Amino acid sequence: MFTGLVQETGKVISASRIRGCLRLTIETGNAPSGMELGSSICVNGACLTVIKAGRRFEVEAGQETISRTNLSELRAGAGVNLENPMTPSSLFGGHFVTGHVDTTASIKSIKQQSGSQLWEIETPEAVEKYIVEKGSVCLEGVSLTVASVKPRTFTASLIPHTLASTTLKDKRPGDKVNIEADILAKHIEKLMNRDKEMTQT
Repeated sequence: MFTGLVQETGKVISASRIRGCLRLTIETGNAPSGMELGSSICVNGACLTVIKAGRRFEVEAGQETISRTNLSELRAGAGVNLENPMTPSSLFGGHFVTGHVDTTASIKSIKQQSGSQLWEIETPEAVEKYIVEKGSVCLEGVSLTVASVKPRTFTASLIPHTLASTTLKDKRPGDKVNIEADILAKHIEKLMNRDKEMTQT
């Protein structure tokens, strides 16, 4: 479980396919705290397993993750957002992020607003019903607040700190970003549908 508050950015050293999996070698300024073989780390919003720990570490993504994310587009030199899993003593900011990306979404436009940016995102059908005004959404591993919602699009405002401390500052209109909708909305939907099915039987 993560919060969507990026702790560090890293740089992709290499990306390769091995036995159908995507293997990424990523370098950081410091070895992420608590990292060890088999631990989890959130890379651009996707929860991946560490197969080699250290300042230059390696992770693997399976076919399900590859099919739902933009990780296969990463090349050597690309920047990535990184977050360690929450611990029982962690301060909880952001929102509940599982690291299980739903799909990718396209950036429709980016408007400058006194140092901040207003992003308009084309809402994928798979997550459209979970996007609500003033609700939370995770883009590229970053917890953002939904500013407004329109049919098939929504907007989010990115403050200067978010831009400075993540790879979102390098994104341009037309780029695809990993998106994860709020897990709480999904659980509520399932419970409501189950109760409805039970009353109909």
